[in-house]
Amino acid sequence: MLVQSCRLNHIFELFVFERITKLPSVRINKDMNNEIYFLTLTVKRWYYLFDRHNRWNILLDSLKYCQKHKGLLIYNWVFMLNHINLIAKADDMAGFVRDFKTFTSKELKKNILATEPNILKLFVDKDGKYQFWQQTNMPEIIRGEKFYMSKAGYIEDNPVRKRYVRKAEDWVYSSADRDGSLLDLESI
Repeated sequence: MLVQSCRLNHIFELFVFERITKLPSVRINKDMNNEIYFLTLTVKRWYYLFDRHNRWNILLDSLKYCQKHKGLLIYNWVFMLNHINLIAKADDMAGFVRDFKTFTSKELKKNILATEPNILKLFVDKDGKYQFWQQTNMPEIIRGEKFYMSKAGYIEDNPVRKRYVRKAEDWVYSSADRDGSLLDLESI
């Protein structure tokens, strides 16, 4: 009963928050396609998925490919158990997000089928189609140093807030240790 009450309170709080708060757009505006963006790419149902079966490598390899072949510039990044935060830029940012989600969805589906086939049903929509990522990317254009510093700090402190590590630079799937980053990083 207490758990159900807490869930109802949480749902109500989210409803009120969404009604009184102007949330970022769900999609990247095609007229502002080549800006620097803060993005959050989230697994459907916020399911913890990336921490096993080499799934972080699928994400890393895809981002590396996009850096090399699609002109993706990454300023800050972090992989969490169920989402990715990026500060990034591309000439076609909407195209990058579309292609990244499409490719990683296919690769993650193959990985899940091979390693944990029972959880695949969590990512099937009402029409029987597989949907790994939530539709929203929560894109926010980086407009100014203060906003950038706020988002960069948020990204790099995320593993500490979630208690994955004690120091941000100890989380290997992040840009916090700029010298040891697994991805090539740009400076603003």
